[in-house]
Parts: sequence; C-alpha cells; structure tokens
Amino acid sequence: MTGNRTAVEWLASVAPDPRACRKQWERNPRAVALLPAGRAWDVLILPGALGYPTLDVLCRILDQVGPVLADFGDGRLGFFVPAGTAARWLGTGVRGAGDGTWIVVPYPGRTAGSVRWLIPPDGSGTLTDPALLELAMHEAAAGLATEGDR
Repeated sequence: MTGNRTAVEWLASVAPDPRACRKQWERNPRAVALLPAGRAWDVLILPGALGYPTLDVLCRILDQVGPVLADFGDGRLGFFVPAGTAARWLGTGVRGAGDGTWIVVPYPGRTAGSVRWLIPPDGSGTLTDPALLELAMHEAAAGLATEGDR
C-alpha cells in the first residue's frame, strides 16, 4: 500500500489542489482525477496497434518502464514521458498531451471510467525516456510490417 500512497502523492502533486485530489481518491479509489499534463510529465498517446508492441519492446529492454495508461477499447496507450516532450515530438499518428492539456487518470493500480493502468506509477517519478520510446516504436513498427508481409 505504501507504493500506492507514494504514487498517489506523485500524481496528485500536479493537481491544482493536490490535497483535494488525494482526498477524492481516499474517499473513492475508483474515481478518476483530471490532471494537467506538462508539469511533471507529458503523455504520448499511440494507437493500440502500435502501442502494445512498443510496450512489449520497452519491457524487454528496460528494467522499469514509466507509467502507461490504456483505454478500455485498447484503441490507445498513453506513455508518461518527461514534461516538454509533447511540444518537441514529431511522429505520425502519435498525439501528445503536454502543457495546456488534461489527462483522465485513475487511482494508481486501479481501473476507473474508461481508462486503466497497464503500468501504474510507482511514486518514484520514473518516466519513459522519449528516445528509447522512439526506438521501441521503430522496432515494433518493423515487426508489424514483417508480420504484414507474411
């Protein structure tokens, strides 16, 4: 439970009212919070068809991947990356949520609303390195292309 508590603290720290955010989750861990991107993290949103293979590659090459959200339809995956990444990201089919955007976030380790954690935050502030994410995306896309050629 300590890991969830530090993850809640880490996530809530970016809320306009961190105390209110923490209290909302304490009262109802199935609630979602609307949190601003661009403060402690940005989110790069990949289509599920590319996002899942990319996550597989990252899990093979890294000991610890940053937080990853998925929607219930598995149509999109959101990779938490360092703040400022979304403004610099150039990639077809990848949406960036950075400064000025808001993300629906469930309690760490839980499912809520239309989103769930594939990899919940651990509270340490671990984020996915955008350069490694890009390399993993290339490897995943190459694998998908090879599968398509069969």
